[in-house]
Amino acid sequence: MKQVRKFRVIPALPDRLKPLQELAYNLWWSWNPDAIILFRRLDRDLWEETYHNPVDLLGKVSQSRLQEKMQDEGFLADMDRIYSKFKSYMTRKTWFERTYPRHERTMFAYFSAEYGLTECIKTYSGGLGVLSGDHLKASSDLGLPLTGIGLLYRQGYFFQYLSADGWQQEHYPENDFHNMPILPVKNENGMQLKIEVEVGDRIVKVQIWKIQVGRVPLYLLDTNIEDNPPDDRVITAQLYGGDSEMRIQQEILLGIGGIRALRALNIEATVTHMNEGHSAFLALERIRYIMQQHSLSFSAAMEVVLASNVFTTHTPVPAGIDVFDHELIEKYIRPHREALGLSREEFLGFGRKDPFNHKEFFCMAVLAIRMAAHCNGVSKLHGKVSQNMWKEIWHEVPLDEIPINAITNGVHPYSWVSREMSGLYERYLGPRWQEDPADQQIWQRVTEIPDAELWRSHERRRERLVAFARKRLRTQLIARGAPKSEVYFADEALDPEVLTIGFARRFATYKRAALLFSDLDRFKQLISNSATPVQFIFAGKAHPRDNEGKELIKKIVSVARMPEFRQHIVFLENYDINIARYLVQGVDVWLNTPRRPYEASGTSGMKVCFNGGLNLSILDGWWCEGYQYGNGWAIGRGEEYVDLKYQDEVEVKATYNILEQEVIPLFYERGTDGLPRGWIKYMKNSMLQLCPVFNVNRMITEYTQKFYMQAHQHWLDLAQDNYIGSQQLSEWRSATKHAWTTVNIVSVDADIAKEYSVGQNIQVTAKVQLGMLQQDDVCVEIFYAPLDSQGNLLSGEVQEMLCEKYLKGGISIFKGEIPCEKTGVHGFAVRILPDNPHLARRMIPGLILWG
Repeated sequence: MKQVRKFRVIPALPDRLKPLQELAYNLWWSWNPDAIILFRRLDRDLWEETYHNPVDLLGKVSQSRLQEKMQDEGFLADMDRIYSKFKSYMTRKTWFERTYPRHERTMFAYFSAEYGLTECIKTYSGGLGVLSGDHLKASSDLGLPLTGIGLLYRQGYFFQYLSADGWQQEHYPENDFHNMPILPVKNENGMQLKIEVEVGDRIVKVQIWKIQVGRVPLYLLDTNIEDNPPDDRVITAQLYGGDSEMRIQQEILLGIGGIRALRALNIEATVTHMNEGHSAFLALERIRYIMQQHSLSFSAAMEVVLASNVFTTHTPVPAGIDVFDHELIEKYIRPHREALGLSREEFLGFGRKDPFNHKEFFCMAVLAIRMAAHCNGVSKLHGKVSQNMWKEIWHEVPLDEIPINAITNGVHPYSWVSREMSGLYERYLGPRWQEDPADQQIWQRVTEIPDAELWRSHERRRERLVAFARKRLRTQLIARGAPKSEVYFADEALDPEVLTIGFARRFATYKRAALLFSDLDRFKQLISNSATPVQFIFAGKAHPRDNEGKELIKKIVSVARMPEFRQHIVFLENYDINIARYLVQGVDVWLNTPRRPYEASGTSGMKVCFNGGLNLSILDGWWCEGYQYGNGWAIGRGEEYVDLKYQDEVEVKATYNILEQEVIPLFYERGTDGLPRGWIKYMKNSMLQLCPVFNVNRMITEYTQKFYMQAHQHWLDLAQDNYIGSQQLSEWRSATKHAWTTVNIVSVDADIAKEYSVGQNIQVTAKVQLGMLQQDDVCVEIFYAPLDSQGNLLSGEVQEMLCEKYLKGGISIFKGEIPCEKTGVHGFAVRILPDNPHLARRMIPGLILWG
């Protein structure tokens, strides 16, 4: 074909309707029902055809329809009202501005491999992406000076459909960026802004796109441009596609390319947040740039980067972490390593739990942990699991003191709550529930919602869910080539008045989607009682290479086809944000059956709470914190098993028992007015206790207060005066490491032969040889705790010891005391740690001395 010359066609909107275009290109509309209704009013059928994409809608709507709306005074008045609301949102004073009035130089950059923002932008695969999207939305609501960075995938994640026998198939439709709420970023000459990134021995050119998420910009990187050869153009083709070579190229692009994109945009990020380890290479580029611009050593530049990096891990098992062999790392990272002045082994050590174990693969999570002073898991349980996973990085540090914290995930309420429930909240909680969903006092007013009104609102959502599921099922069956009789039966699947249980998530084997099908006879009795019937809606995708996950889907579809179950079980294909919204808004119960502790957090059940649904779950992830008697149901008591087959037997029986003895009777127990008062009480308990806690506004506030602002202050302190603080800290760290072998605990004395009463104190004296270090370089502490049956210290507490005098020979006398607060057998030890006021993370791997 002869050379193709490109041109672009844009919607021709009358000036009076121009606000629609501005609204369409800001995803604020996606969490504002009035704005969604406005676009739907423009052309309802086209709104569905474009899969709720207002940019595509405006490009396809006929000029005659636009002229018609120009004469529709009601439509114009509504548009003006919504546009005014949008403008007010974008300019009003925010929580961050009120809390931190002096924040001129503050800028947070948030890096994630995927973003689930709305169904028409397919740059996500599941929970991680949806959480990232909610993170940006809440950052916008709270007014954080935050910028998002990610990759723009031409094909996104796959479109799922099932074969005739129920086996998952994958299709990769291409995204048309020019008809999505995405805009190319232009330079000062009006040309598309591009950067260059070294990927191995190649220079890859990258163009930058922008999605506006309320007040927060999200910049996405794309290699599919004519400047690149074919192999480089496909780097951003698919999310989580390809092999390890493709994955490492994507992660170089995300981390290193992301930092370069920020600089090209003249954005100086003082804090960078790595959402999972995919973007950990960003630390290398931050260090390299500081070294180059300010003539610093690697170690000096690393101090300021370490202090201002945040890392969130979402994975509770090592198998879920990206690791690369040494040759692959060297093939693609060599130019970046050489720019840092590091040898191959020095660099590989940053990605190993044991830097000197040459057999250990290079782990992206370890790199992120070593390069970030602020690390966290995504629930309290996951924080402890993460401490145990990565304890080998900090030898001899007590497990509870491994510097990995926990900030439990949350959800963006207004993105997930139904219009019906939102209306109830407006009437009875007041408008502040949107602005401050973490305010406990606001949610106390849930008790004022009339039972009848709450129940009718929920029933309407269940009716809509059933109608939606029937329509989707019919479409699926026709596409699958099912017999007419089976297609016809789709119109009778499910019942809008029956107890509806939802199970929708990634089909990883540990989530045990088919657990209830372990005993089909008992399952049949459970669901087919004519007086108390039950129905299930399943949805979810297995990774294209996860055949075990695909087998689970096939099993569910096979059971759903059996005549006795056909009316009670539906599997919805191609689970996405739209399907998720219908499910969390319409189910009565959200079922979750992971193997503890493999569910890092989970957020689907949180979305259900805001819509009046209840959770029935294993005590794992967020539900360990959320469950209280009367706000849902817990399967088990938090047990963990070695024998997995036995675990399945125990927990499936427990699930059946809860359903048969508690859930089903409570749902169908009706008063004379037809209302399930007991069930409604559970609904209100769930909303009152869970909604103010498990929302992303609370989560973002925690990140800001615990991590972002501390990291920002560290950056300011270390970067001022041409990074003199960073240089001094680097020199101190190097000298301390060199001198550490000269430090010694000579003796420890305490009168522990006698018994002590509660309220008394035990005096402890330690003789310490500081060697080449000064007193200000160390912290001497007493670590004390109860003892287990093996004589080991359990979770302990710390008391600092003070230097009272110096003896000849370089001996220092430190004294402290242990408060006796609890009865029982206790133990203690004295330890020495490095101490410097500029340390962002006090635990330095390898530098702790016990005596």
